[in-house]
Amino acid sequence: MNIAGRMAQIAPFHVMELMARAQALEAEGRSITHLEVGEPDFATAGPILDAAQRFLSGGHVHYTAALGLPQLREAISGFYRTRYGLDIPPQRIVVTAGASGALLLALGVLVNPGDEWLLPDPGYPCNRHFVRLLEGKPVSLAVDAATNYQPTTEQLAASWTARTRGLLVASPANPTGSLIAADALAALAAAVAARGGTLLVDEIYHGLTYGIDATSALALSEDVFVINSFSKYFGMTGWRLGWLVAPQHYVREIEKLAQNLYIAPSTVAQHAALAAFDPETITILESRRHEFSLRRDILLPGLRSLGFEIAAEPQGAFYVYADSRELADDSFELAEELLTKAGVAATPGLDFGSNAPQHHMRFAYTIDRSRIEEGLARMAAFLNSK
Repeated sequence: MNIAGRMAQIAPFHVMELMARAQALEAEGRSITHLEVGEPDFATAGPILDAAQRFLSGGHVHYTAALGLPQLREAISGFYRTRYGLDIPPQRIVVTAGASGALLLALGVLVNPGDEWLLPDPGYPCNRHFVRLLEGKPVSLAVDAATNYQPTTEQLAASWTARTRGLLVASPANPTGSLIAADALAALAAAVAARGGTLLVDEIYHGLTYGIDATSALALSEDVFVINSFSKYFGMTGWRLGWLVAPQHYVREIEKLAQNLYIAPSTVAQHAALAAFDPETITILESRRHEFSLRRDILLPGLRSLGFEIAAEPQGAFYVYADSRELADDSFELAEELLTKAGVAATPGLDFGSNAPQHHMRFAYTIDRSRIEEGLARMAAFLNSK
């Protein structure tokens, strides 16, 4: 086999493999409580489904422009105006094949071989893998509860080299659910700009915050790149649709890359997403945000009562990143035991970087409250029996 050398540095997505094992156990008749995967359990909102069905009934399902439906780009622009008070021209908005597609397009026009990109650790694994795929070098910034699991300007200054080209952050973040405060985000943007670099911000969990509003990096500068998604707040995971807001002078290059990578985003998904910003839909989504908050308020104290330490409470997304060292020396082994002996699937820190992954686990509150309570009870019974 002639496998490209880069693949040795691109790890599998362990949470997906864990989910497959959990599903295999379920096929054998086991009952499994799923706290591992970041996918909302709600059905697609009715107005979105209705919009898709109306479009499909016409039968004309053809390619759209590579940059996306003009009316959807306009709708996203209107959403920024309504939700954030920001005037983002639709010409800067690129509709993409999922937020992963947006990330790949952004990095595709930014990363040259050998370029260094700074990324928080722990962080979403695809970020560093995409940088590596494009022959760049991901450079980890070790973050912890002391800085709310977000990088600081001091870390940036200490790690920036002649080869550094930018900083990629997420707010809210996966796996920690942490936000970057408005003043801290402004400071990071200024520090990156002062060094001639690029700031790329993952905002795919915007809308899913609790007791605090997230600040969009688009309020800071026209030179930042921002990724968003219809998967999380809008609950359209399987539709595979996202968007990218880029500086205007990059859009033509992004368009060329999109044409070559996937021609155009899903036509059906785009027509469905036109209803995502309707007031009726937003009312549904806000009720779901409230439900996520209630789930969070069960899982947080429940995990603490089991012996997990949570020094920085999540403010957004739907994850709790918990320190497990009081319960086990190796979170991967603990995850294995929880799955096979307690019937609870949770994600070990292995996916999220090299910053003490063996001491951390991620729990997702994407199932209903009764199932979360059941999962906590199962873990308690198992841990008390050890």
